[in-house]
Amino acid sequence: MSTVNATLPGVFYRRPSPEQDPFVEEGAVVQQGQTIALIEVMKTFSEIKAEQAGTIGRFLLEEGDEVEAGQGVVEVVSP
Repeated sequence: MSTVNATLPGVFYRRPSPEQDPFVEEGAVVQQGQTIALIEVMKTFSEIKAEQAGTIGRFLLEEGDEVEAGQGVVEVVSP
């Protein structure tokens, strides 16, 4: 299992917009480089991507939580 960490501080979002579904759900299979969340800093959104293929174990943050650089945001279980 590995943890994907935030690369910058900001606000954590699991969806591309409030009206859309989350990028991925817990238990979903992801590919390396797949977008799994966003971090917003001063109206600029940066994608958080899976660093390896695997299954989303659990998210460590809730929608709208503030996040610090280097903080874990999601656990990915290797295949």
